[in-house]
Amino acid sequence: MENEVKLAAGAVVSLAIATAALVVLPYLQVRDVTPPPGLKPYTSAQLRGRDVYIANGCVYCHSQQPRDRGLGPDLARGWGRASVPGDYFYDKPHLLGSMRTGPDLFNIGARQPSKDWHLGHLYQPRAYVPGSIMPSYPYLFEVKDAAEPGDEVLNLPPGQGPFGRVVVARPEALDLVKYLQGLDHTYPVLPPPLKAKAGAAAPAPVHAASAAAS
Repeated sequence: MENEVKLAAGAVVSLAIATAALVVLPYLQVRDVTPPPGLKPYTSAQLRGRDVYIANGCVYCHSQQPRDRGLGPDLARGWGRASVPGDYFYDKPHLLGSMRTGPDLFNIGARQPSKDWHLGHLYQPRAYVPGSIMPSYPYLFEVKDAAEPGDEVLNLPPGQGPFGRVVVARPEALDLVKYLQGLDHTYPVLPPPLKAKAGAAAPAPVHAASAAAS
């Protein structure tokens, strides 16, 4: 009986330590986080596009969390500055991702702002990025004999569309592109306040505009 009590006590202590380290302390660190001044809330169309992003599993191949330059070459790759908690203020749930089968998308809206590029890339990725292993998403589009009023027709490279017909983006594709175009975190951010002596100068903001690559 004594061994069982020790085992149970050890398990409770281990669980308490893990909970404190992985839940309580992180919560205390980010509970008062506010959005950076340059961060804008998602529009209704971007929120719908975010749902399409989640539904199609984009988070399984793309991260949204550039690392500090001391931890990896993300800045050199053109993915932007290291992210900070405030960058995700409007993300519920967050889409940090843990795999990089494809590039990080934290600043894809700054690197590639073209709507035509995104639509065409979703329809046929290899027409825009040779050798890409990204799957195409033809069900986000509709092939028609002729465009109708209000249709968003894709401007595909020669030979990439159906002969004699047009490819039209469905609303889900348009919303997804608006979400991707909104992923632009090139605004400056301030590091966490330091406990410095009174009268000490505040740290300079980290500017990220130069970190966004084309």
